Amino acid sequence: MSDEITLPAPADFHVHVRQGKMCELVTPQVAKGGVKTAYVMPNLVPPLTSTDSVVAYKAELERIDPSVEWLMTLYLHPEVTPDEIRKAAKAGIKGVKSYPRGVTTNSNSGIEDYGVYYPVFKAMEEEGLVLNLHGEVPSDAEKNISVLNAEVHFLRHLETLAHDFPKLRIVLEHATTSAAITTVSSLPSNVACSITAHHLFLTIDEVAPQPHHFCKPIAKEPKDRKALQDAVKSGNPKFFLGSDSAPHPLSSKSPSITQTQTEDGSPSTSVSACAAGVYTSPILIPLVATLLESFGALDKLQGFVSDHGRTFYGIPAKEGQQLKLRKTKDDEGLVRGTFKGDGVEVLPFWAGKKLAWQIVE
Repeated sequence: MSDEITLPAPADFHVHVRQGKMCELVTPQVAKGGVKTAYVMPNLVPPLTSTDSVVAYKAELERIDPSVEWLMTLYLHPEVTPDEIRKAAKAGIKGVKSYPRGVTTNSNSGIEDYGVYYPVFKAMEEEGLVLNLHGEVPSDAEKNISVLNAEVHFLRHLETLAHDFPKLRIVLEHATTSAAITTVSSLPSNVACSITAHHLFLTIDEVAPQPHHFCKPIAKEPKDRKALQDAVKSGNPKFFLGSDSAPHPLSSKSPSITQTQTEDGSPSTSVSACAAGVYTSPILIPLVATLLESFGALDKLQGFVSDHGRTFYGIPAKEGQQLKLRKTKDDEGLVRGTFKGDGVEVLPFWAGKKLAWQIVE
């Protein structure tokens, strides 16, 4: 292939840009990573459960970086009613994100029973909103459910929802298993699947010794990674880029030990948990190009980062938003270290590694 590639307006159909100082730092990096359209997740604190809160959040993102087309979502919650869905549709909100309770960052308000939301899903079906599913169930020792098989246990819910709502567009987010790829492939065209850049690279072996590779859902076995790569390589339009780029403060990615004293003077030690998330926005499209080239799928790059997701969501590329990539030279493509803002510092994926492609400014 040529040493240059031109892509029609790449889109990221799953990105976190947080709030407050973190939002100010990471929001401009979405465009710098080559993305022209970004589908934004609603798991803030508190979660975005009303149309008004989503509209206000969109205005904040547009203030920080008006060059990106920000597509917004509601957080599935008891406050999200059929009437709220109709209000959201009129306001231009594109989807509703479902988080099972407690499985990932800021998901304590997540759901436990999909059945109670059937009237909401019906309204979404009528209004054309997309249902985005975090495809895991909570861990349960008695049922032998853990982070390693939580996605596989979730797939029966996906099959049920696809059957019960044949006109509802459904996206299984950030797939990590061969079982997920097989299930999505077997379901009708109203069901699609996003795949992250980091899951095309990582396996559990790379996660175990490196907290900056820890995310939810966690990367799985080599056979699962190959299934994701093969899905991209197939060119199947059901599969497209959703980065799940999820920045966390550097301190939150490194478990820390705190030693204190109890009221009676006895020593007490606590260990913080490592935050779940991999941050890829600043290098996203060059990273995806580098990864696809590594497993022989570079010719599928445009479909994966531009065409397939836009077609499924009905978001056409705008004229004049093409992105040009070129091969890096020997002294180019090194991924920088941390990004620092006002009291915030984050580490990007692949820091210190070399990308094979870069954006032509």
